[in-house]
Amino acid sequence: MEPQPDYRNLLTNALVKIRELKARVGELEKDHQNSVARFEPIAIVGMGCRLPGGIESPADFWRLLKDGRQTVSRVPPDRWRVEDFFNADRNQPSSMCSDQGSFLDNVEHFDADFFGISKVEAASMDPQHRLLLETSWQALEHAGQSTDALYGTPVGVFVGISSHDYAELSIGRRGHAINAYFGTGISHSTAVGRISHLLGLQGPSIAVDTACSSSLVAVHMACQNLRSGECDMALAGGVNVVLLPEYSIYFSQAGLMSPTGRCRTFDAAADGSVRGEGCGVVVLKRLSDAETNRDNIIAVIRGSAVNHDGPSGGLTVPNGPAQQALIRRALHTGQVAPEDVDYVEAHGAGTPLGDSIEILALSATYGKGRPADRSLIVGSHKTNLGHLESAGGVVALIKTAMSLEHGEIPRHLNFEVGNPNVPWNDLPIRISTEHSPWPHENERRIATVSSFSFSGTNAHAVMERRKTVESVDDGQFHVLTMSARSQIALKRLAQEFLTALPNLDSFASSCFTSNLGRGGHESHEYRLAVVANSTQQATAALADFLEGNSSNNVYIAMTPDVVSPSSPNDTAVTEHDPSHACHASAATFARGEEIDWSEHWAGSKCRRVPLPTYPFQRERFWIDQSDQG
Repeated sequence: MEPQPDYRNLLTNALVKIRELKARVGELEKDHQNSVARFEPIAIVGMGCRLPGGIESPADFWRLLKDGRQTVSRVPPDRWRVEDFFNADRNQPSSMCSDQGSFLDNVEHFDADFFGISKVEAASMDPQHRLLLETSWQALEHAGQSTDALYGTPVGVFVGISSHDYAELSIGRRGHAINAYFGTGISHSTAVGRISHLLGLQGPSIAVDTACSSSLVAVHMACQNLRSGECDMALAGGVNVVLLPEYSIYFSQAGLMSPTGRCRTFDAAADGSVRGEGCGVVVLKRLSDAETNRDNIIAVIRGSAVNHDGPSGGLTVPNGPAQQALIRRALHTGQVAPEDVDYVEAHGAGTPLGDSIEILALSATYGKGRPADRSLIVGSHKTNLGHLESAGGVVALIKTAMSLEHGEIPRHLNFEVGNPNVPWNDLPIRISTEHSPWPHENERRIATVSSFSFSGTNAHAVMERRKTVESVDDGQFHVLTMSARSQIALKRLAQEFLTALPNLDSFASSCFTSNLGRGGHESHEYRLAVVANSTQQATAALADFLEGNSSNNVYIAMTPDVVSPSSPNDTAVTEHDPSHACHASAATFARGEEIDWSEHWAGSKCRRVPLPTYPFQRERFWIDQSDQG
């Protein structure tokens, strides 16, 4: 008689195997999720910038690029007496060979009241801190992100910042008269920490200094942190202000500064860079989160990479093979083939050696397998704005994001005859010498951005257009809301809305964004609400307000001693009127009471749109005021 099978042991072994297989499936699912997260595109949902030429917004910047303008001028007298240092002879010791640069207007001005900062502290703050505060706020508003909702959340802040001119000015002019705000006013770490503190953000808060590549490295770090889950949203950017002549002298002596005061990137006449100032900030989210939140996705960062030149001809000499390795790594992380890239926003410093090394590296990485009719187009914003140093990378990113969004490639200025060290006829590359539509319009729009540094740290980002579904007006009544900290600011904001609304694709989405995507309403005592069911009706009501005429569709709150054309009281509408609930909400908003807008927008398919940002009311704050009060 044959022995009976030991069913108990067989079942036990089977259960063990099942548990092992389940564990393995769990590991594979986790690996898959990690892999997806590792390669998930990062959405750019908002941008802010302050640049030379009176540029206060990305829209201003785009107009400058479309017009093909440059912002270079003589060094302003409030920086230094240029005649004390200028000498056209590069070889003259302790002198600078150029009296040109690209400078911000009114760099000493700041809206301290808006941020609740005292006059003494504001005067002790490096203007780079002030620029970052204002530009970060504008970027968040541009993104339609409520600052109230961000409080206490894991939002990261990553900023490229290198210059310390204000610190040197402070020490030189005040000696040992150091007040309680001196340390926090000049430190790079507090330039970033101040943003996180002001908004109550609890994600990573990091200052990055890799010199000229700082801000694109900051963007790369922000993307990495988003993918790893350390933060759910990130502000990334950079800033640069030029207040002292010493580095201009150094760049002249090192042969890096243009004696002619023009950045002629990739041209045979290229003779160096032009120093520039500016600030740029982008708001970043994981693409899946941005889509869920119905954000305005301007473009996505598919991948990025950072490396160092390692050994080269000298510390400040670029390394072509290192640039090639960097680009290949960025394309790999972005899961993009080299031949699918149409445009590169190059570093393009305007030095003959650096330009030729960069073009040859681009050809070596993007040229293989490229169809004959698909030349790689290359340009650089440095021909417009000069070299913004630690802010240059993020400004290049902003330019490229707008190019992808608009489907247009701006003109690269100051280019006539190519650098003689580059065999142009043998390369699948052409310089963007005209403002032109994006090539191959029916295919994907993909572009990349390079940012290199005299420290040897390089960064490269791969970007793509993300198509968004346009909102359609529903014909319903909604409430357009806005608030400010002064009567002047509220009227300016109303004027900007009056100008902007006709250019937005949906009045409903404008109201959706103003209701759910603008924070700080509880602390802005000057308020305005408009009840309307169309852009035309809203603009007519805003025009009435600005002209001092009363309107039953406008609710405003001013200080008691200000006579206002409309007041925050209920309009004579019946409960059967379809606008009744909106009138009630508008009156409640104007009275300063809290409103839960989620019920009004339940089931809506509206998305966030870029509305006008806060019109800061700036005053002068400088070192000579820091010991007062």
